[in-house]
Amino acid sequence: MMEANTLVAAALGLLEGLTEFIPVSSTGHVLLAGHFLGFQSPGRAFEVVIQLGAVLAILGVYAGRIWQILSSAPRDPDSRRFIAAVLLAFLPAVVVGVAAHDIIKTVLFETPMLIAAMLILGGIILLFVDRWARHPQYFRAEDFPLAMAFKIGLIQCLAMIPGVSRSGATIVGALLLGADKRSAAEFSFFLSMPTMLGAFAYDLYKNRDVLDAAALGDIAIGFACAFVTAVLVVRWLLGYVSQKGYALFAWWRIIVGALAMLALSA
Repeated sequence: MMEANTLVAAALGLLEGLTEFIPVSSTGHVLLAGHFLGFQSPGRAFEVVIQLGAVLAILGVYAGRIWQILSSAPRDPDSRRFIAAVLLAFLPAVVVGVAAHDIIKTVLFETPMLIAAMLILGGIILLFVDRWARHPQYFRAEDFPLAMAFKIGLIQCLAMIPGVSRSGATIVGALLLGADKRSAAEFSFFLSMPTMLGAFAYDLYKNRDVLDAAALGDIAIGFACAFVTAVLVVRWLLGYVSQKGYALFAWWRIIVGALAMLALSA
């Protein structure tokens, strides 16, 4: 049984890393896969904490860029404004995440049919926005105005519903507000850092009493697998969406959501 759990934890970690930064809802995929594989984690901590692997992956890939922004901030107003934009976009998730944490974890995370429905609905919206958003005004994430960043942060809160997708919500929000496809994905990357680190820290605190050695072992395996696959995805994604857009991910969401609904209804 322990070996089986280890294999499932590794598979879910790979799934997390593959889907975290593309707009298909990593949490939705991991929760649905866990449901069908019979995987349960104390307080649903596994599904949130393994996201730290994906966070560290993007921190590693963007380490040079992050250092450049932070080191130039004391003398460069553009760097200071970009830092402020990311933090401002992060703020709504803090308020909503803390206020609705228990409902999210005990109700929404435990409703597979809702997750499947959100995958389909989000796919339809992403497909429409990908085709409709044709006249971007912003081509660099660093150029997003503060008001635009805050609105993206508000839209990100929709991702508290599993199946919506954090990256999907932020990318769609940025596209609708005038970003091009590459800068929308890149701002989503930067916003993911404080958002996912905050979710990880808060969830670890909330579940500190129910995490045993076995649970921590599964989390460590899932974390490592998520880290490796997320590095590969982040390096590939920007080039892909710049040329191809988001239609592939929209159709993937619709197909996975429809298959999950069929399986849940059987």
